[in-house]
Amino acid sequence: MDKVKIEFINTCPCCDGNENFLREVAKNHPDLVDVTIYNAGKDFDYLEKYGQVLRGTLIINEKEKHEDLSRKKLSKVVSKALGVEV
Repeated sequence: MDKVKIEFINTCPCCDGNENFLREVAKNHPDLVDVTIYNAGKDFDYLEKYGQVLRGTLIINEKEKHEDLSRKKLSKVVSKALGVEV
């Protein structure tokens, strides 16, 4: 089974909690997920793929894009993508 590719674009200090959550998921499920975190203003690799991003954004497998992220929604989206409860 291929790993689920999760990319997160952190645009502000409010997103730091989401970033920490995704790092924990990557640590707890290294065989299921590949997590990449971009910090707006420091990392620019995502710009060519996704363009300018103004809000914290979660992208799954380079296709599914989620912007309105609460901790509950983030957990639900990631659990669904991985097929396990996180």
